[in-house]
Amino acid sequence: MKLNLLIAPDFAPERFAGWHMLNTLLQKRADVHIHLLTPASAQEQSEQIATQDVAIVYANPFDAAAMIRDHGYVAVARPKGKSDEMVISAKVDGAIQTLEDLKPGCTIATADNRDVKLIGLRLLEAVDLTENDIEWHITETYQAAARELIQGKADAAFFLSEVYHTLSRLTLSQMQILIESDLSDITHVVLTKSDFAERQKFVDALLALGESSEGQDVLKELGMPEGFEAMSEEDGEFMIDLMDTLMD
Repeated sequence: MKLNLLIAPDFAPERFAGWHMLNTLLQKRADVHIHLLTPASAQEQSEQIATQDVAIVYANPFDAAAMIRDHGYVAVARPKGKSDEMVISAKVDGAIQTLEDLKPGCTIATADNRDVKLIGLRLLEAVDLTENDIEWHITETYQAAARELIQGKADAAFFLSEVYHTLSRLTLSQMQILIESDLSDITHVVLTKSDFAERQKFVDALLALGESSEGQDVLKELGMPEGFEAMSEEDGEFMIDLMDTLMD
């Protein structure tokens, strides 16, 4: 039986090979045939989940909360010591030099990643900006958001921190960080369908990756040197409550 494993499209491009390495290793360790899906955008992710039988998803926390609540997925694991933080950035030589320079009517570019947007809006509460005060430029990727910012098409941009810090040196030299979150308790999540028969074999293989040198190499390639830790049903409910709080 072939299983589909879908990876959220917001990982840094240099992690692409690491996901394929992980997929290969998990197939060997769990003794199941896993097909890797790497959608290029949030829209493509939604289409693949709707049209293909996706048994396993590595999802951002906002999507994970919705999939647990509405689509019968359960949270089984999350990266250990790797929280989802975000950056609000501006052009290095532009008119926006501090967070306070952002005013109602400003333009912000960002990829279609709801949790990053929610965290960013919470940070902007400090300067009395709400979602309706902002003109949003939603791009397919964070790299495209960086281009809009550098080209002067946006006043600021939102990024997943990991992606921001892995942009090219040339790109980073043209941007500056206005603020970076430090929340610690929001992470991507590994989900499986509740009726996934091979779930325990898969989870056992995932959690044991750090016990071998081969697995450690894969985890380093993914930027997750501490590996994965198990999640309980209560952990999943806590994450849903947390995302609901960000939306309020």
